[in-house]
Amino acid sequence: MVSRTTDDYLKMVTSGCEAVCEPAFWAGFDRSSVAGFYDYFLQLTMHEPKRAERFKLPHYSWLCINPKESEDMVLAQEVLDLIPKFLDRPNVLGIGEIGLNKNTRNEIAILEKHITLAAEHGQLVLVHTPHLEDKLKGTKLIVDLIKAESRLEPGRVIIDHVEEHTVSLALDAGFWAGITLYPESKCTPARAIDIVETCGKEQVWLNCACDWGVSDPLAVPKTALEMRRRGHSAEAIDSLIYQNPVRFLSQCRKFKVGR
Repeated sequence: MVSRTTDDYLKMVTSGCEAVCEPAFWAGFDRSSVAGFYDYFLQLTMHEPKRAERFKLPHYSWLCINPKESEDMVLAQEVLDLIPKFLDRPNVLGIGEIGLNKNTRNEIAILEKHITLAAEHGQLVLVHTPHLEDKLKGTKLIVDLIKAESRLEPGRVIIDHVEEHTVSLALDAGFWAGITLYPESKCTPARAIDIVETCGKEQVWLNCACDWGVSDPLAVPKTALEMRRRGHSAEAIDSLIYQNPVRFLSQCRKFKVGR
């Protein structure tokens, strides 16, 4: 939400949103120093929650160095060393969104360090999977790397940006699967529900991107309308749209919603 106007918070509350969970992500450019990440983490853990509080909307965050910026190993290690200082903040849910972008050796090395960090501190994990032609290979690598860390319970990890050819890789390994809704890439509401109708809704959640590109903070409620149009029951819609993310996120004792 750091890239969105305050009007978006008002629209989200009006549509029934009860909490925002914002992962650390690429800013549209590579940050040049650990000081930039320090300020960014302050924004996520102090300033953005205050902006959301104006609309009585709880704001939660995840912390990491995004895989796009993991090629600089020195900078990445400095950021990894910084993260533990913020993990006790009241709105921090875990480590994310970690993962891979182009499946390079440096990205894999930093992903492994993030996984270790999460295991050592007992954190939930949110994982970014690559785009397009890199997605299948990258998702397989991610699943294998996380499974190799025995201290991480699969049910405390969500593999995000799954698509038709990767959703089973996450679910079959015991992880949660995140379907990201995006107007111009990833999944439309109709495509997302096609996937859910094929794989089922157990350990699946829907999320909307609210970043620097063309994105829609109301994509989740719009997908609920698509489910209603197809004849899904109110109970099924509530289970997928609301209960599933609450069930996953409530594994962090800091997470609270009002319902």
